[in-house]
Amino acid sequence: MEIIYLDNAATAFPKSEAVYRAIDRAGREYAVSAGRSSHTLSRRAADVIAEAREELLRLSGAPKGAEAVFAPSATIACNQIFGGISWKKEDVAYVSACEHNAVIRVLHHLSRQYGFTVAELAVDPATLQPDPEHIAYQFRRKSPSVVAVAHVGNVLGNIQPVAQVCALAARHGALTVVDGAQALGLVPVCLRDMAVDFYIFAGHKTLCGPYGAGGYVNCRGAVLKPYLAGGTGSDSLSPWMNPGISGAQEPGSADVPAIAGLCASVREIRETVERSGNPAAFLERESGLAQRLAARLGEIPGVTVYRAGGPGEQTGIVAFNIEGFLADEAGTLLDAEYGIAVRSGYQCAPLIHRYLGSVAYGGVIRAGIGRFTAEEDTGHLVRAVKELAENA
Repeated sequence: MEIIYLDNAATAFPKSEAVYRAIDRAGREYAVSAGRSSHTLSRRAADVIAEAREELLRLSGAPKGAEAVFAPSATIACNQIFGGISWKKEDVAYVSACEHNAVIRVLHHLSRQYGFTVAELAVDPATLQPDPEHIAYQFRRKSPSVVAVAHVGNVLGNIQPVAQVCALAARHGALTVVDGAQALGLVPVCLRDMAVDFYIFAGHKTLCGPYGAGGYVNCRGAVLKPYLAGGTGSDSLSPWMNPGISGAQEPGSADVPAIAGLCASVREIRETVERSGNPAAFLERESGLAQRLAARLGEIPGVTVYRAGGPGEQTGIVAFNIEGFLADEAGTLLDAEYGIAVRSGYQCAPLIHRYLGSVAYGGVIRAGIGRFTAEEDTGHLVRAVKELAENA
């Protein structure tokens, strides 16, 4: 049975041919220790990594002097950022209701060690988006030390007003961290116009690259304590990590094939957007498919569709449930009986489900539309859901 893949919010699949070619070429021709040796292959690997950094900075509209830092995943990047902060007991770290456990669990893990408070940003119950007016009040009552906000919600695909939230946080001198794992490469981003200190990316999601190449953009030069230690290829006689050395946040050998694949994908995204003259070219297509899918699913008796934000504030994610089925049960049936791959459960984002009332279902069924999703794919899903709902 041919699989209809609608789990792109977890991992974009398939990749473009340019990505596969870049990974294969790197693996065959220069998958060596980058910048650790003086030979030609090492320099070639280092050049590709430098090119990938530059492509990411261009795509994200990063300010002059910003640095792209690679990590094996966005989760590791979160650990490095939050673990590199000099926490005090009186600090308050705010998170949005849409945060992923890559943020929430790291902060709670560290709060046990340092005693700081983790608080939730206020939500507008009508839109399920952060409520700037109430957030400003929260900040006046308890000044933020760190504010973490997802650019796009992992469950609902809502594009959150991160620029507005970060501007409020910056007025209080807080460090701002934006999780762009579901955004960069899809949602237009211009970091030079935002009060963002760290912008996290996941290569395998909306950047449509491979696993093994995540990281973050350090937008304004904030210095982090080294959280991971190991070889950096420089200052090798010292037993200590030197935070002042370039690359101190990237211990260990770089995953050259993964970064080469990501570089190819980011370049392809940037060039496509530039040719179209429309920064939202990918977003408009995917969100349009999602809007039509949500509307059709919403017409089926017994199906609940969950949405957040207003017009123009959603990506290609559609979350729903079918009366009579737990989310995991429906997800399993969609796979086994219809060959449709979706994600079911809580999607590693626990806070938002309290607002949805979806805990009784064990979460939601999430359809993640991607670059290669066709209208007929979503049509297959609608027909399958209708059959399940009629036979519940």
